[in-house]
Amino acid sequence: MLDLKELNLSVQYAVNQSGERVAVIVPVEGFEELLEDLEDLAAAAERRDELTVSHRELLDKLGL
Repeated sequence: MLDLKELNLSVQYAVNQSGERVAVIVPVEGFEELLEDLEDLAAAAERRDELTVSHRELLDKLGL
């Protein structure tokens, strides 16, 4: 699961003339990890309503 503290990102902020944060600068490696987690979450959300099969049922279907 996505945990920003575990990623230990050295995040920097770009600010406007008023000092308001307007953008984030993240190291590429951390950004790629965030994208991967986001893609995983999107896939899980898309499949939320799919029927599930228990582990035992799967093993039985596979003859194991």
